[in-house]
Amino acid sequence: MSASAAECPIKQTKNQPKTEAALIELEQDWAAALSRKDADAVACMVADEFEDADVDGSLHSRAQMLEHIPQRKPGVNHLSELRAHVEGNMGFTRGLATLVDTSGKIVARVRFTDVFTYRDGRWQALAGQETLLVSEASR
Repeated sequence: MSASAAECPIKQTKNQPKTEAALIELEQDWAAALSRKDADAVACMVADEFEDADVDGSLHSRAQMLEHIPQRKPGVNHLSELRAHVEGNMGFTRGLATLVDTSGKIVARVRFTDVFTYRDGRWQALAGQETLLVSEASR
């Protein structure tokens, strides 16, 4: 499941600005794609060498992460506390993702950091790190 730049939406393929605002917009697009279980859209946002450290500490390659997306439980990712930093062709985002199920119940809260590179006129995620937080619902 490898999406080429030609298959990706135009705003994810070229001439993205090298700004913190562009990284935050990309995170919002990523969260929305996960909520839709849209692995093709996520594939457009992550580099071939992407690796994710999940909430349980396990590492997942790009392919493994993309394979899991269609099996995600229904729900919506709400992002908050987003901040980004850009230094040359590298950048990172940090934020809080709150997963809410279809009944409106908070399922999980995850603090995340994503690292990006700017290549071929667009931002691509290189790495992600997630930490599960105790949710209000489980207290």
